[in-house]
Amino acid sequence: MNLSGSHVLVTGASRGIGAAMAREFGRAGARVSVAARSTTAIEGLARELRGNAFTVDLLNPNDVDALIPKVEAGAGPIDVLVNNAGVENLNWFHLEDVGRIRDVVRLNFEAPLVLSRAVLPGMLARGKGHLVYTSSLAGSASFPALSAYAGSKAALNNFAATVRLELRDTPINITLVAPGPVDTDMWDHLEEASTTTAMLKRLRALQLIPKKSPELIAKRTVAAVAANRRHVRTPRRLSATFWLSESPRRIIELLMKGVPLVPPNGG
Repeated sequence: MNLSGSHVLVTGASRGIGAAMAREFGRAGARVSVAARSTTAIEGLARELRGNAFTVDLLNPNDVDALIPKVEAGAGPIDVLVNNAGVENLNWFHLEDVGRIRDVVRLNFEAPLVLSRAVLPGMLARGKGHLVYTSSLAGSASFPALSAYAGSKAALNNFAATVRLELRDTPINITLVAPGPVDTDMWDHLEEASTTTAMLKRLRALQLIPKKSPELIAKRTVAAVAANRRHVRTPRRLSATFWLSESPRRIIELLMKGVPLVPPNGG
């Protein structure tokens, strides 16, 4: 995709990976809109990028439903939707607060689905579009104390692969971003939690979880969107984990090769 002049919406853009992605898309020549709960942070970022800020609480279904129409009415049709907003859980599942479980699933999984459903008809009508989903290494591998988070990211991975198959014969592309540790507040919370200390100690000893910067993830993501690549994976030393998780989806794609995939009524 030619990003110059394209309109990109980044959710969860107030800090970390989201803010880094917004800046990197801006450097690539895109018009950038940013969305998050923190009005002050995103308004400052929007001024920096000469873009638009939209305050939204993606835990509120009404806000989720209203976001795409509001952005497109205020800033124009969306060419790239970056579903980046997310939240972790840090507890054994049987001890986790039920409200926290619902928040994790709603923000990490439900919101990206609903936003994608809202933006896709316009993209298909215009013959241009790209969907980006920020997932995690935890979506391909199991880690204690991250059960709800890992489950939501695994669901997001499979959703992205399935919609990619549905959109196979269209000009719409999908990129799934699956980083391991990233130098953000979310990872700081993970390192500070007593529930994950022993696990992280073992993984560090095996040198399996090198921490990357948000800026690196952003650069790789923007490059992937520009080249219509389907995955951004870090750390690369865990590529076998990613590929083992991906292999059943690739097998289904192969089995579906040549099979007409036409929605009801051609819609």
